[in-house]
Amino acid sequence: MELDKDLRSVQEMRTAVKLANKAQKEFESFSQAEVDHIVKSVADAAFKESGRLAQMAVQETGMGVAEHKKIKNEVGSRDVYESIKDEKTVGVISEDTVNKVTEFAYPFGVVAGIIPTTNPTSTAFFKTLISLKGRNGIVVSPHPSAVKCTVEALRVCREAAEKAGAPEGLVGWISEPSMPATKELMSHRDIDVILATGGGGLVRAAYSSGKPAYGVGPGNVPVYLEKSCNVQKAVKQVVDSKTFDNGTICATEQAIVVDKNIKDMVVRELKNNNVYFLEGEEKRKVEDVISPVRGKLNPKIVGKAATVIAEMAGVQVPSDTRLLIAEEDQVDKQVPFSIEKLSPIFPLYTSRDKEEAKERCIELLDLGGRGHSLAIHTNDDKVAREFGETMPVSRMMVNTLASIGAVGATTGLKASMTLGCGSYGGNITSDNITAKHLINIKRMAYGIKEVSIPEAGTVSESSYTKEEPDIEQVVSEVLGKVDHSKVDKATVAQIVDKVLQKY
Repeated sequence: MELDKDLRSVQEMRTAVKLANKAQKEFESFSQAEVDHIVKSVADAAFKESGRLAQMAVQETGMGVAEHKKIKNEVGSRDVYESIKDEKTVGVISEDTVNKVTEFAYPFGVVAGIIPTTNPTSTAFFKTLISLKGRNGIVVSPHPSAVKCTVEALRVCREAAEKAGAPEGLVGWISEPSMPATKELMSHRDIDVILATGGGGLVRAAYSSGKPAYGVGPGNVPVYLEKSCNVQKAVKQVVDSKTFDNGTICATEQAIVVDKNIKDMVVRELKNNNVYFLEGEEKRKVEDVISPVRGKLNPKIVGKAATVIAEMAGVQVPSDTRLLIAEEDQVDKQVPFSIEKLSPIFPLYTSRDKEEAKERCIELLDLGGRGHSLAIHTNDDKVAREFGETMPVSRMMVNTLASIGAVGATTGLKASMTLGCGSYGGNITSDNITAKHLINIKRMAYGIKEVSIPEAGTVSESSYTKEEPDIEQVVSEVLGKVDHSKVDKATVAQIVDKVLQKY
């Protein structure tokens, strides 16, 4: 009797976890040099296949731009490798000779990796590399809409790892994913930690699985164009960032907030960059495509080109249109332009000054991106620092493309495809997740301080002895300050005695 799809999926998952668990036990004994050789081999193989897998991802998911996905694959392979290659993850990783504390690394075990449809191959590369760097195995549940390209990316990684000496089965996956299999994967007794990148429901399921989990929140990222910015450069970067892979990176800008002093210049530059401004009925039509049911994003627009979305809405735009923009003055789940759209669509908000801009940015973050990211374009470092200190985000990009700056492509941030949102966003970390998050550290500490432990019964009931007050002295002091004709010594003595008895 043939098993139905869900049962096949669950059985495949169980087999993959069993193999990965066995392989990881062997991998745990590998030296740092052996681990690093395997990691480099995987990174090289993944980088080499970046272009082919980018094409596969676009063809299968219908999202994004192949040339841009190739860059993401390169970041997820080469850049991630470069950022972790020198990290110690085996044996002694730190030694404090002064305080006599030695730190040793040991792996979590087997990682459950959940991969999104928006970044199906780059995230597979990234999670595999950081898992292997820590001597972990990994079993991946791909998104159902991106199974073929994700599994192919993992196959490239597994073949390279095993060719370099990794135990067979160290990298595994579910080729026919289902929700029952994914949920059981996250709670499986042989899974030791979860890397969850996906929708809010999936991340919550990871956190409630009973396992240690790294999950990330949504990124309704505002970008603020402050009055001192280089308008021409800032606008070009914002447009390039927003259209990168048709807006599928969670750190991509989702709303423009601009100072009124430079608004006219910004609008002019946006139009010079092939941005189409929606007005009146056009705006209403696009709103209905963004969110046919108010409060919920239409998944059919995710990763689609601006011209495609305009056509879906029945709005005619020039064929070279890169972005759709509408002016907006409200922020609410019932306001389609203000939610996270993951596509080349922007609302444009105008602020009187930086204080109003702050308020608007916080409104947008509170709507669905709190803890994630914010971008600012300014030539005033004081303003940048002020926003950096006060905004409820885990990373803030200054004068660069937020989409790829947040993942480390144009900034000094750690190369990562999983961006923590910290306590602002209900996550355990605000870091860009990397190899260090997939190792445990144990510490050996020598005694360096002497302490004398007293024997039982050698200490008196109290080391504090209450000094009895001298009533005569107190009475004399009181009498010296009052009229003797109105009070006698005996009366004062009685009052003083009663007061002192209370203390």
